[in-house]
Amino acid sequence: MSLGAFLKLLVIAVSLGLDVFAVCVGVGMRGASRSMKVRIGLAFSAAEVTMTVIGSGIGRVAGHLLGDTAGYLGFAALIGVGIYMVVETLRQEGESGGLDLSTGAGLVFGALSISLDSLGIGFTILYIGVPFAISLATIAVVSAASTTLGLMLGRLLGRWAEETAALWAGIILIATGAAFAILKVTGIGG
Repeated sequence: MSLGAFLKLLVIAVSLGLDVFAVCVGVGMRGASRSMKVRIGLAFSAAEVTMTVIGSGIGRVAGHLLGDTAGYLGFAALIGVGIYMVVETLRQEGESGGLDLSTGAGLVFGALSISLDSLGIGFTILYIGVPFAISLATIAVVSAASTTLGLMLGRLLGRWAEETAALWAGIILIATGAAFAILKVTGIGG
């Protein structure tokens, strides 16, 4: 595994973490008990990893069927996820309310909805040159750290961080997908 490949993974993990961070800032703004913070952190990390595994399974099948083209489809999926995140963030500006993450159903739905981007990431993760186990561990650690940081800083950062973190996560994913595709076409960076 090269340093370049690990840096690619880190960019993806941080992009996913920004989305989780944004949701957790919102929860932190409303206040959360220590046990609720632990439940949310575990649920979000588990959902991110699970969806990445599912996405990579889809990516593996596509890789067998499509060969080298599957890598480009994975990068396109990354760009698509980023565009979706940006559009959803802009569409939801000014809306309030939200999901009660303290309940079982709300926590499960919240974790699954926040991890949908990981489905597309899972497809891409196969083509960046990092062993799969390391990729999953990195995503889990960054997700847990983002959850913890978002919950802790929620009251301090306020609504601004909640809204802009999700927007920036989408922008970073778009740029990352485009950069990975360019690197693959030019043969730079593996």
